[in-house]
This record gives sequence, structure tokens and C-alpha cells, in this order.
Amino acid sequence: MTKLKGCPFCVAEEAIAQNEHAYARLDKYPVNTGHVLVITRRHVQSFFETSRPERRAILSLIDEMKQFLDGKFSPDGYNIGVNVGETAGQTVMHVHVHLIPRYKGDTPNPRGGVRGVIPDKQSY
Repeated sequence: MTKLKGCPFCVAEEAIAQNEHAYARLDKYPVNTGHVLVITRRHVQSFFETSRPERRAILSLIDEMKQFLDGKFSPDGYNIGVNVGETAGQTVMHVHVHLIPRYKGDTPNPRGGVRGVIPDKQSY
């Protein structure tokens, strides 16, 4: 698979689960307990540039990590998100999907969920 020297996601040393095209690891800067990243093995910047096998691999690991997190932390919900491009908040230019466990009371008003990326649009 294609790797880029110096890319922090091109090395799967911290993998807690993996398959042929992707791996999962705990986020080093978690927004909640159990925050997981699912990352392609191939260095590719955008989710929209991933292949069908890579997307299937990502979804498979999301399912596997959800079961793992349910058993370990018993969250009350989840957010799944992908930042594509700097304007959308992507800071590591290697595609990765955030699986973020949510817990009752972790924010005063969770209504709107991922809509909160634009705070004025979160509540509707």
C-alpha cells in the first residue's frame, strides 16, 4: 500500500483492530472516552478518493469498534464523522473516520449532533 514518509497515519503500530485495507486506533486527542479513528492503510487524503474495498473495510471496522466500545464503555450514542479538506477541519491529510462515543450529559445540549460543526446551525 502507498505510504507517505512522516505521515502519522501511515504506520499502524497503535492499531487495536485491522483488516486488509484499514486499521483502527484510539485517538491521541479524544473528544470523549473511547474516541476511535478508522484509517486507510493506503495514504490517500480524501474519503472521496478511497476505493470501494477501502470503504467496505472502513465500515467493517466501524462496526467492529462499535461492538468493542459498547462492551468496554457502554456509551449512550455515537457520532461518526469525516473531515475532508482544511476548510472542513481536516488537519492530518490522510483519510480517517472518527467514531466518537457519546454519553448522557457530556454536553449540555446534544441536539443537532454533527450540525455543531457550524455552531449557529446546530439548533433547529
